[in-house]
Amino acid sequence: MSIAYTCFCTDVIHEGHLNIIKEARKYGRVIVGVLSDEAVIKYNRFFTLNQDDRAALIRKIDGVDEVVIQEDYHYSDVIEKYHPDYIIHGDNWETGYLKNIRSSVEQQICKYGGKIIDVPYTYSEAITRIDRQMKEKLAMPEYRRRRLRQLIKLRPIVKALEVHSGITGLIVEKTVVDHDGELDQFDAMWISSLCDSTAKGKPDIELVDMTSRYRTIDDVTEVTTKPIIFDGDTGGLAEHFVYTVRTLERMGVSAIIIEDKTGLKKNSLFGNEVVQTQDSIENFCAKIAAGKKSQLTEDFMIIARIESLILEKGMDDALKRAEAFCKAGADGIMIHSRKKEPTEVLEFCDKFRMLDKETPLVVVPSSYNTITEEELAEHGVNIVIYANQLTRSAFPAMKKTAEDILRYHRAKEVDDRLMPINQIITLIDEL
Repeated sequence: MSIAYTCFCTDVIHEGHLNIIKEARKYGRVIVGVLSDEAVIKYNRFFTLNQDDRAALIRKIDGVDEVVIQEDYHYSDVIEKYHPDYIIHGDNWETGYLKNIRSSVEQQICKYGGKIIDVPYTYSEAITRIDRQMKEKLAMPEYRRRRLRQLIKLRPIVKALEVHSGITGLIVEKTVVDHDGELDQFDAMWISSLCDSTAKGKPDIELVDMTSRYRTIDDVTEVTTKPIIFDGDTGGLAEHFVYTVRTLERMGVSAIIIEDKTGLKKNSLFGNEVVQTQDSIENFCAKIAAGKKSQLTEDFMIIARIESLILEKGMDDALKRAEAFCKAGADGIMIHSRKKEPTEVLEFCDKFRMLDKETPLVVVPSSYNTITEEELAEHGVNIVIYANQLTRSAFPAMKKTAEDILRYHRAKEVDDRLMPINQIITLIDEL
């Protein structure tokens, strides 16, 4: 009997999926693949049900003969094992970034005479409502908050990009690239105090208060679903920090990163060019412990940022602090450097991993930007944060546009480098 194969990555079965299965029944025995958790998050939105629960959901559908876990979104594993005669899919994969997957599947099954059946995609008000409900569910604090811990387990390295507004959040949320036959997207968002302050036209000295920074979080969470890592600067007084932790946890933020410095904030990339005071190990450990004690869930992460290399205190001091901060309850360690080469960061990671195999490591390769994510992962790094690139790319473009309008007394000369408004607003979902 011929095999008709289709694959789902959904958490909710609706009429569109049932239509695919009905169509598949016309061609033979129906095998439905459930895209694995690791494969789903490479290019699709996160899941609310894990792969086993999604498989159980599909097994209940009439007309399904077998359910399997599909590990490769290019279908290579199931094609090699089952040699399906027909692969059934909605025709939405004929365009956009999914077109790459269809092309790969077609090349594989043509080798033995298999065929693709493109089923007209089902559009209806009910399906639109379900999709909107799923997005809203993914955005709920209890789902979003735990997502960073889940990603650390699923991804070789978690990629976070800075956001400072709703529209930059949507860029991170919706950008998917096709590179050398592979699809990829960002995993998380970084809300930087530097970029948040800059967007408000204020200096990066903790002048923008937490209430204002919470409004940025609200703007981002309202239109996105990806986990948020929050730049908490020094965390302030321990007595205040506990309230920050509780508020961020309630808002659905996944993690806060606090640095082991005291006094009025100075940007770390200035190093010793400005006076910067590192907190004592005892005081910073007490702050971490107070924050952990105030948590109500196990989902939220407090990550300790170590400034020893920035302040030229040496590798031994950085490692001593890392060990102490982990014992105090830190859920991760961020090591910072302003060197142009990654050597000292990699040395720290290697030595830290000899002491601690489990605690997540975070890096921010702003100055040593030649190193790749793969190389960082080889040294035990779990999270890479691109901390200010959206802000730094936007401001030169806006400044140049403003200058040219003044220079030419009209907008025609700048038009060829502007994105059409209709392309921008496609990022914004309508209710």
